[in-house]
Amino acid sequence: MKLEQAKNIAKQVKAQLDPYCARIEIAGSIRRRKPDVGDIEICMIPKNEILIDLFGNNIPIRDKHLVAEIKSLGTILKGCPYNGKYIQIDLGPILLDIFTATPENWGLIYAIRTGSAKFSHRVLGRGWVRKGYHSINGTLTLDSRTIPVPEERDLFRLAGVPWAYPDARE
Repeated sequence: MKLEQAKNIAKQVKAQLDPYCARIEIAGSIRRRKPDVGDIEICMIPKNEILIDLFGNNIPIRDKHLVAEIKSLGTILKGCPYNGKYIQIDLGPILLDIFTATPENWGLIYAIRTGSAKFSHRVLGRGWVRKGYHSINGTLTLDSRTIPVPEERDLFRLAGVPWAYPDARE
């Protein structure tokens, strides 16, 4: 799909989900301004409701309105709209990939999902591995400690990689 068409669809999806998110952004090849787009990637930090179980534990659950909006977008091919970190939806003309982050791992998820895949693995991934970090289940760790990565620039700094604007990430 051409960039402008994919960008318009992505903006509509973002606007539809935005009221139920603490943060939501378009990532992937749209953010990198590639002329041809294979799929739409969106990163979000959902606003969660808190459910208290029988033992008094707080359990975050996704807002029911966000779940309804996700389900209304199209056919869910992968993931779970209720609690999934990754959801793939067939919008008809193009696939949508939604990646869920937290305030603590936003920078890691958003940078990786902006891509390119080559840049994420060969530049960022190799950079953080050289510094002793590991990426485990969507978080960056060092010596078994979770390292907060709230912004993309934090990931670049931790990986020892100079900042690159999205359209220069190849």
